[in-house]
Amino acid sequence: MEPSPEQSPHHAYPDHWEADVVLRDGGTARIRPITTDDAERLVSFYEQVSPESKYYRFFAPYPRLSAKDVHRFTHHDYVDRVGLAVTVGGEFIATVRYDRIDARGRPASAPADEAEVAFLVQDAHQGRGVASALLEHIAAVARERGIRRFAAEVLPANNKMIKVFRDAGYTQQRSFEDGSVHLTLDLEPTAESLAVQRGREQRAEARSVQRLLAPGSVAVIGVGRTPGGVGRTVLRNLLGAGFTGRTYAVNRAFAADRATIDGVPAHRSLGEIGEPVDLAVVAVPAERVPEAVADCGEHGVQGLIVLSAGYAEWGAEGRERQRELVRQARSYGMRIIGPNAFGVINNSEAVRLNASLAPERPASGRIGLFTQSGAIGIALLSGLYRRGAGLSTFISAGNRADISGNDFLQYWYEDPDTDVALLYLESLGNPRKFTRLARRTAAVKPVVVVKGARHSGSTPPGHAVPISRIPDATVSALMRQAGVIRVDTVTEMVDAGLLLADQPLPAGGRVAILGNSESLGLLTYDACLAEGLRPRPPRDLTTAATPQDFRDALAEALADEGCDAVIVTAIPWVGEDGRAEAGDGEVLATALHAAAAAGPAKPVAVVHVEIGGLAEALAAATSTVTQQRPAQEASSGAQAPGHASAAPATQPPVTHASPNGTDTAPAAVPDTAPATARAIGRIPAYPAAERAVRALAEAVKYAQWRRQAAVPGKVPEFLDDTIDEAGAAARIDALLGKDPDPRGRPLSHDEAGELLACYGITVRSTLPAPDAEAAVAAAARLGYPVALKTTAPHLRHRADLGGVRLDIATESALRRAYGELVDLLGKPAELRPVVQAMAPRGVDTVVRATIDPAAGAVLSFGLAGAPSELLGDIAHRLVPATDRDAAELIRSIRAAPVLFGWRGSAPVDTAALEELLLRVSLLVDDHPEVVSIALEPVVVATQGLTVLGASVRLAPPPPRTDLGPRRLSNY
Repeated sequence: MEPSPEQSPHHAYPDHWEADVVLRDGGTARIRPITTDDAERLVSFYEQVSPESKYYRFFAPYPRLSAKDVHRFTHHDYVDRVGLAVTVGGEFIATVRYDRIDARGRPASAPADEAEVAFLVQDAHQGRGVASALLEHIAAVARERGIRRFAAEVLPANNKMIKVFRDAGYTQQRSFEDGSVHLTLDLEPTAESLAVQRGREQRAEARSVQRLLAPGSVAVIGVGRTPGGVGRTVLRNLLGAGFTGRTYAVNRAFAADRATIDGVPAHRSLGEIGEPVDLAVVAVPAERVPEAVADCGEHGVQGLIVLSAGYAEWGAEGRERQRELVRQARSYGMRIIGPNAFGVINNSEAVRLNASLAPERPASGRIGLFTQSGAIGIALLSGLYRRGAGLSTFISAGNRADISGNDFLQYWYEDPDTDVALLYLESLGNPRKFTRLARRTAAVKPVVVVKGARHSGSTPPGHAVPISRIPDATVSALMRQAGVIRVDTVTEMVDAGLLLADQPLPAGGRVAILGNSESLGLLTYDACLAEGLRPRPPRDLTTAATPQDFRDALAEALADEGCDAVIVTAIPWVGEDGRAEAGDGEVLATALHAAAAAGPAKPVAVVHVEIGGLAEALAAATSTVTQQRPAQEASSGAQAPGHASAAPATQPPVTHASPNGTDTAPAAVPDTAPATARAIGRIPAYPAAERAVRALAEAVKYAQWRRQAAVPGKVPEFLDDTIDEAGAAARIDALLGKDPDPRGRPLSHDEAGELLACYGITVRSTLPAPDAEAAVAAAARLGYPVALKTTAPHLRHRADLGGVRLDIATESALRRAYGELVDLLGKPAELRPVVQAMAPRGVDTVVRATIDPAAGAVLSFGLAGAPSELLGDIAHRLVPATDRDAAELIRSIRAAPVLFGWRGSAPVDTAALEELLLRVSLLVDDHPEVVSIALEPVVVATQGLTVLGASVRLAPPPPRTDLGPRRLSNY
């Protein structure tokens, strides 16, 4: 909303303060600055506030606002006096205002850094988390305007407002003065305030998804009068699934006397229904969608699924139509799945919702599935159905203009019906938030992701998202850092999902292989080695093996303490006449189920070749056995996803993050455990050894991540003594100046060295050598041996082109090298030669940190030269990096053995390298103006390291949407 001309010309309307937010009950609202045009809205809002709430606000009966009050509360300078309003349907439901004050409580201007703050929320909207959201936003505004503290006077009886301040997580002081509670809040964000904010975000966004997945009533808008069409199909699917709520068909073209269609009440508009409607499925042409949305908003619909096409996937006009759709829906407090969506399915028996174009509701199960593509959604549903897998929920979000995979991660995090989350993503609208949510969710249940459109410029046109410059390999590394299981294909996603949903997590990578085919066993063995597992020699049961032989062999393998997982291979039995017999797959499945249920909890997978009925029988889980839990299970360390178990003696104890953010240690398992009843779970079956092994390898890596994530890494405290954060900030401010170039500026060698020194990073000095005499003088100053190298951008770090000469021990050798350099490559003015003292011999590495606008700060490491530049052997971690991240970073590149004594060489000082990585991480985390750092080469010796080159670039920091107040994305 733009201000009128009366608004102060010195402070333009701050449109970046506008935000859509999700409230505690899952509805949306808009927060924006109050302008002079809001006088009538303010008066109308105040008239709907109860006398008690008015008394709490003004400490006296205050039935109506005077003209002077209205003028005061609608005229702000957006610096010393700021007012924000929360709106739904364009009308105010809450306001907040701050006024800057001095030490005596009188109106003031900067440099005064305290403000008095006051809230007012309509009684009908109290309890929705409105004031908490407003506090986050007004605090962010105040910090932007140089205000560091809020002061508030609250009546002791106003418990709700006192609780809002108390629960915000800010450092605060309270006192009782003159009959009121005086509160002072320090507005500097704290770990507690950030945790409170993110906890509220999770609950609100999860609730907004729940309202869409578990409605009490559904209206399908656009149901055709004749069979066929999208609307009629969705209505048929709703009825076919046995939806437990009320269903309505809406079409403005229905005849006035038409009462039903397909047995469902038929209406020409939502207003005719006369009862609340929770969810509307919109299946009308795009040009008629605004009318339908307005009808929904005016009649209290909570959420929309928009199946209609013709939006951002159709170009610029469609993108603007899509933005307007989101704005319109959010203005009424509604969230949207779509547009261009395929729909949603909720298999809960309490709901049985199939509001999608899928003709059949899939079987119930423990897998949650999100996809941005309807076509991929159809394929996944079909594949899961053929494999006998069940789903808890399915969502195909289309253009996902509003609700995205992030929202469903928030929902699945605490959903008791979902054990595994599968996501097919074609774009990441908010990568920082995705990695944060995925890390938290992965701590309690697996998250498996396929990323489509991986190459630059191939994002589907319907997805209007920020462009990320980081390569796909970096995205993959960052996902794995967050515990995400990233696979390349939807087939691999289904393979991994089946294993993770129905089998316990492995304690390690030791794999037993058994079956009735030596050849298939060897293929499985080779596949295990290729995936980094530790297979035992295959056990061949011969082609004469019976189901009982399989059962005995599987039981023996599971009981073996040296085995973490078992892969069973099976081919059809061969009869006495030499003809293959398909056999009874159900009999073999029963035998395998029985062995798995009676043994320790370890994952089992089956690789089979054309055994009829086996896969279907293995996918069944219909019985329960009572068993004596063997002592070996106490040391197996195996666990089902989301469930605690004992850890092996050779592994660190496993703790599991609970949904409320606390860690719980597993209870000790006695040597003789009581008898337990355990359901015979589905055993995943695979048609190829490679697919089964790849799924198991992903489970092994994920289980290892879970064990490590249970004890978070940290930044060593000793670094604090050698870091001058304030000094670095002062240098950055001086280098950028008062009016910095948005494109930023590179630092000179000396400037970069001075900034890095503030964080204990020493760059070996260089001296310019514009001619041979200067080179000789520089060498005399530095001491022989020296290196002579060019610093021209096109020759930097290119020893292969002759631009670097090392181990020059004498003056004559230096003069000769200088002459050769000039003769070979060009004039000194072009080459910019420098002389540098030789560093101790070691391994040349490269350390980089860059800021991506979408993903944030990324720390990278690799070996200098061909390994990183030609082979792409670079590892990445998100900043801030912990000590564990630094250790994993240098060990995760393929060339890591070079650092640890490869082929008899001396191991280098990896501890010094880890410390350097942590210092670089701290620098870019503390100072977002440092948008790129490249330390190359970093020579790591057996003791210590030497940074020979450094380039640093500064720029105004990009916005940090992940650290600000809660807000929905606007694309």
